[in-house]
This record gives sequence, structure tokens and C-alpha cells, in this order.
Amino acid sequence: HRSEVRRLHEKLFYRPLLQAVAQLDAGEARLTPVDAEIRLEALGYAGPSDALRHIEALTRGVSRRAAIQRTLLPVLMGWFAQYPDPDAGLLGFRRVSDALGATPWYLRLLRDSGVAAERLARVLATSRFATDLLLRAPEAVAMLEDDDELVPRGRAALTAEVLATARRHDDPEDGARAIRAVRRRELFRVAVADLLGMLDLEQVGVGLSDIAAATLQGVLDAAERKVRADRADPVPTTIAVIAMGRLGGSEIGYGSDADVMFVLDPLPGAGERESLDYGLAVANELRRLLAIPAPDPALGVDTDLRPEGKNGPLVRTLASYAAYYERWAVVWERQALLRAEPVAGDADLGSRFIALIDSIRYAADGLAPSDLREIRRIKARVESERMPRGADPALHTKLGRGGLADVEWTVQVEQLAHAAKVAGLRTTRTLPALAALRDAGVVTGEQHDTLGAAWRLASRARNATMLVRGRASDSLPSDVRDLAGVARIIGYPPGRTGELVEDYLRTMRRARVVVDDVFST
Repeated sequence: HRSEVRRLHEKLFYRPLLQAVAQLDAGEARLTPVDAEIRLEALGYAGPSDALRHIEALTRGVSRRAAIQRTLLPVLMGWFAQYPDPDAGLLGFRRVSDALGATPWYLRLLRDSGVAAERLARVLATSRFATDLLLRAPEAVAMLEDDDELVPRGRAALTAEVLATARRHDDPEDGARAIRAVRRRELFRVAVADLLGMLDLEQVGVGLSDIAAATLQGVLDAAERKVRADRADPVPTTIAVIAMGRLGGSEIGYGSDADVMFVLDPLPGAGERESLDYGLAVANELRRLLAIPAPDPALGVDTDLRPEGKNGPLVRTLASYAAYYERWAVVWERQALLRAEPVAGDADLGSRFIALIDSIRYAADGLAPSDLREIRRIKARVESERMPRGADPALHTKLGRGGLADVEWTVQVEQLAHAAKVAGLRTTRTLPALAALRDAGVVTGEQHDTLGAAWRLASRARNATMLVRGRASDSLPSDVRDLAGVARIIGYPPGRTGELVEDYLRTMRRARVVVDDVFST
């Protein structure tokens, strides 16, 4: 019965739209263009005249392709209308069809697989980020049919693929572009699984972090081969790349840069100066390769968390790190090390670096009162200086009241204070550290739940904003349609966008009370 009602609905409501622009039998009743635009407006299309042009381009003619599109579009247009931006959905579908329409499997896939067609409609009408990734390689549409194709690949498998990809190219720039194409495909895989509700927040963070780690490993390999080719002397040192920040915690989002440090260990017989010159050349080449113009999104590399920040040397030897941390380390550098984790390069050197810094970040004497005051001062300055002009602090996911910085700095202060005695706090990840604080009695169960809820909601809102808008932002969107898209991705039903803002403000307000109680007193 429902199937018959649906058939009649499509015939009476959607099909006349196509009759308004497609060359069908002359005797069939047709909507006028004006009537068709009215019908499109009723469906939720903001630009009905543009929508009519897209329909006409897709369906006009007597080719097999046009005939299949006339079959598909009535259903697809209904699916587009179920999501926040049907205009973007139809435009994206036209662009994908223009790229793949002559490919035999594409229209057959959509015609024969309702799952693939509905998922494509959802992606195109919800996420500019995923749509842009798809348009760079439209053949990725084939992933949509099979759930197994939307499971993020592990770090080991990705690393093996990007290394093989890099080594197939003699030119390091060609290798880097090929690696970035792999990254784009994997970003699309994770984004679609996220949009379809197949991954939770932690799985998204791990999936994106694994993609970044594999990308760094592949491009590091290409950079080292380039620098070695330009040298006559043997390689003087091993190199390890240490992830910092959200990458070190496997918590990055779709728009995150890769925070890293570079560690060297001179080989026997090699001089320190020679090793530093080689390591600096490799680090700079890695950053250059990741930033070269390419159709695929770049992975930014941020090295500001190294000792002495922007004023410090880009690369150091392991011995230099040991000497620096023993004599000069200040509290913000100890805090930054809480998220340090090897991500690329020589695995043994990475492990030795972690062994070195454990006594620094998990110091036996905990956190001195003067250090706690300094952390509070730095945090206040960061919030004052880095909050964008005109941004609403209540809706800023990173620096806003109760947002990511509030929760993460609160957790990290307690890690510095208690990690030497509480093994569960020796983790680079926020939520496991927060759970360990609860289990150790440092925070109450209610405080744990409040901070965890705020961190999850702010992280999900940040990711969803990137998915909807296609560009990174730390504030909830002010545009009504974009905000509706964010709400849908997070899980709010249509028409309930206002509840997202209300829930967000309430959750962050409660988290700020806990932060004031734990961090600020």
C-alpha cells in the first residue's frame, strides 16, 4: 500500500517538474515553467529557476542517459528536499553526472541501488566538504553502495599504501600529489560514514588522525629521498616526527592542521651540525611538499609547540631535547608534551623520545602553585588574544565559555598534577584522561559527565560545521541553512534547529561552572 502511495506521489508531485523541461510525448499534460518553479519552492528549493536549468540539462534529449535521469530525478529531488540544502544537492548531482554520465556503471548503480542513490542525495544536499571531495574524484560514488567500503582503514594499511604510492614516483612532487589523492579518498570515506551515522565522535577522530599520520609518513619518505638525492654524503641521522596537540591525541577534526615536532639522532661517525642541516632540509621539504598546489586539500603542518615555540629551532637532536627539558622547560612546554606521540619516521627514535619526556610531563613533584598560576595566566591571554573579533564567546567551540579549551586545559592541569601517581592519566587523549580523573576521585561523577558532554558536543559541532560549509570554523554558523545542516548531522530532526543552540548554550554554561570550580580555584 505504501509503495503504491509513493508511486502516485512521485507521479503527481515530482513528475510534472520533469515534464516542464524534458521533451516527452507531445500529448502529455505539462506544467508551465512558472508552475514548476512554484512546485520547486514548495519542495524547499531556494533557487527554483536554477533548479529547472539543472533538470533540463540532465533530462533533455532522447539518449539512454537522459531516459535514466528522467527515471531517477523524481525520487532524487524528493530526497534532496529532505535535507537542509536541496539546491546544493541538485547542483552537485548535475556536476557529478556531468563527470560520470558517460561511464556505464554510474547511472546503472544509481538506478539499481536505492541505497547508493539515497546516500548520494544525502551527501550532496548536506555536506559541501564531502561534495567537493567527491567532485575531485567522482568515481568514489561506488563506495556508497557497500557498508564495508565506508569503514575507515587502519593506520597500518594506509601507511603501507602511501609508502608504495610515494615510491612509484621518481619526482617527489608527483609522489606527494599522489599521496594527497589517497588522503582525499580516505577523507571522503570517513566523511560519508560520519554523515550516515556509522561512526561515533571518537572513531571519526581516530580515522582522521590515522589519515594524517599515514600522509606524514608517506611525504616524509618522499622528502628524505629528495634530500638524499641532492647529497653526495651518506645520510647522517635518523628522523622521527612527533605528533602534538589534537593529532597526538587522535582527536583531530576535518579542518585540523598537523601539530608536530622533529627529532634527530645522529648516526655513528656523523657530526651534529651535519645532522641538523640534513634534518632541517628534510623538515622543510616535507612542509613544502604538503603545501604545493594540487587539486586535493593540503595538510597544514604546525610546529609552534616545539621548545621555545616559533623562536626555537625547527629540528633538534634527542640529546638537545634532553638538555633543554632538563634545564629550561617551562610549564606550557610540559603541558604540550602531554599529547606527544610518535607519528612518522624512525620508530625506535620515536620511542626513545617518549621515554625521555615521560619524566618531564609526568613529573614526580606534580604541579607547583606558581606553575598553576602561570597556566591560568596563559589561558586567559590566549582567550583574549585569539578570540576572533566579533565572535560570540558563547558559541565559539574552541575558546568559548565551556568549550574545547576550557575542558582540555582543565584535564591537562590535573594530568600535570596527578599523572605521576595515577597511571590512567598517562594518556594523550582527553576523554580517557577525564575518566581516569573520575576514577581517581579528582573530579566527581557529575563533573566528569558535564565536562565530557561539553567536549563531545563542541567537537561534534566543529566537525559538522566543516562538513556543512566546506571550510573550517570554530563558531556555530550564523546562516540559518548552515545551522540547520549542522543540527541534522548532530542528530536533531528537521525543524528543531533552535534546540541545538539552546542545548549548546546550556551544556557549555554547565561545563564552565565545573571549569571554574576545578581549574580556576
